[in-house]
Amino acid sequence: MFYLPIFGAFLEAVDIIITKKVLKKKISSINYILYIFLCIVLVSIPFLFFFWRIDKEALELKNLAIFIIIVIVSIFANFLVIYSLRKKDVSEIEPIRLTTPLFTVLLVFIFGFFFEVYSTERNYLILALTLIASLALILTHVKKGHLDFNKYIMAALAGSFLFALEIVISKPILFYYNQLTFYFLRSLWIFIICWIFFHPKISNVDIKTRAMILVSAIIAVIYRVILYNGIMNLGIVFTTILFILAPVFIYIFAAIFLKEKITLRQIISSIVIVLCVVIAILNWQ
Repeated sequence: MFYLPIFGAFLEAVDIIITKKVLKKKISSINYILYIFLCIVLVSIPFLFFFWRIDKEALELKNLAIFIIIVIVSIFANFLVIYSLRKKDVSEIEPIRLTTPLFTVLLVFIFGFFFEVYSTERNYLILALTLIASLALILTHVKKGHLDFNKYIMAALAGSFLFALEIVISKPILFYYNQLTFYFLRSLWIFIICWIFFHPKISNVDIKTRAMILVSAIIAVIYRVILYNGIMNLGIVFTTILFILAPVFIYIFAAIFLKEKITLRQIISSIVIVLCVVIAILNWQ
């Protein structure tokens, strides 16, 4: 099953490149978020006839509260990442944004001491490999002996933590939904809440941009279903180490499609990441 998260990492890289291309156009962050989640909802609807499932446990007060928290956290995470991605190159932002795996694994280990649902995921080898791979990403930003952080990098870092938190707290209730149903409901409520609070004007988005957002939405649906499937069948920790391959694909795509330069440190960090993933796969049981 591990090949699916690797494919998911590839899709995430493609989606980031498309998103960056869209954000280079004259479209506000809120308009982009509304369009992408509207498209995700519309793309998902035809498949819900085949994959709709919500168990009665999902409607319990505790699980509804978790779902609400997931939606709120997701809104803030998306705004922070879009804000940073608008102003910085993909090759600069993505290594920081992909500290998400590090935050994810650390949260799982911490939660594992308090909640039984996470207790079986404390794999110390995977933790060590994730730490090494994440540090390799962070060190690509070390310049002249200090970390080259600014407000956009910090926004990406905060967004990464919130996305990690969302992933981790999703696990207890994922089993009460079909993966597509869960993502559809999450995206629908994000769209509704953002629409109610911001009342944006979205008529000024041209057809080409809308088409790119639609493609991004299709990729996002496939990516998230793969992610949720990995969490349910492989666990959060092992799925996370496989998804950390995304920066490697992103460096390559950014160089090819966005004409961004790849540094020697980014090449070295990519090699370290690949080695960590290979070791994790070889030691997975």
